[in-house]
Amino acid sequence: MTTNTNFASPIEIRRATPDDYEAVADFTSDIWPDRGGDYIPRVYHDWLEDGPGQGKKTFLAEVDGEAAGIVQAVMLSPDEAWFQGMRVAAEYRRQGVSRRLNEASFEWAREQGATVGRVMVFSWNAASLGAARTSGFEPTTEFRFATPDPDRDAELPDEYAVSTDPATAWRYWTHSDARSHLCGLGLAPEETWAMRELTRADFEWAADETAVLALESGNGPAGTAVRIRTVERTIDDVVGDGRTETRAEYAVSAWDDLEAARALFAAIARDAAEIGADGTRILLPETARFVTDAAATGAELADEPDIVLSIDLAS
Repeated sequence: MTTNTNFASPIEIRRATPDDYEAVADFTSDIWPDRGGDYIPRVYHDWLEDGPGQGKKTFLAEVDGEAAGIVQAVMLSPDEAWFQGMRVAAEYRRQGVSRRLNEASFEWAREQGATVGRVMVFSWNAASLGAARTSGFEPTTEFRFATPDPDRDAELPDEYAVSTDPATAWRYWTHSDARSHLCGLGLAPEETWAMRELTRADFEWAADETAVLALESGNGPAGTAVRIRTVERTIDDVVGDGRTETRAEYAVSAWDDLEAARALFAAIARDAAEIGADGTRILLPETARFVTDAAATGAELADEPDIVLSIDLAS
């Protein structure tokens, strides 16, 4: 237990347990009501680790025995940590709870070998962006999701071909403007809504287990995309009948120009339809060129971008 002089009572940081669910659901119930509410109550029990050695830990802050805040830390690679779900109960905000949760999660991540930690914040969430900067995080990159519809008959222009060669896809990725803008980051295979540095081994794994798309033209490689998983998700609708859909998720996408974008998105539409997906989600860099190229293909785009921030845990 550690005492914070801003409180008459100390802040205790401990591992979150199944018994804390009701308290966490209660203090997160008023978060983002205009955007469908907070996701944490839906994933809380899946978050919890059964014991040490699982590469993740969910921390709970308590004041006088009452739940005051929560955050989760996850190891995505031997030296990359991901922090998510930082929430503080309304009555304890701006009183040091988030700082204590950060200290605990940073310490845990260092003990696991992490040299860098990252968070993702919605660009509209000014309060969380400001809190992340105050906590020592620095801006890293910005991205957006595109969601073209699966389509077996999507037209691939004659001047393009698509292979599944991970070496070709990796070579294109390493030299692309997309990789430079994203600082080498893509959606993590290990954790939804998380990002880490992608490696050649990830491309080779995807070629065997999911899909790698290498777009080629007469001039050589022209684009790439990597499907890392399919996700079963509940469809948000006014009926609330619990219907689900399968979404194919692509960790990264990169291409040369608008014509290459059209060809790559056609290849993605075909790939998603081939596995029976109902929808897609493709990560692309938040730049004027990439966003407008994606829009020009006719794909739907997320309303806002997301921002990734990083903190040096080695120093």
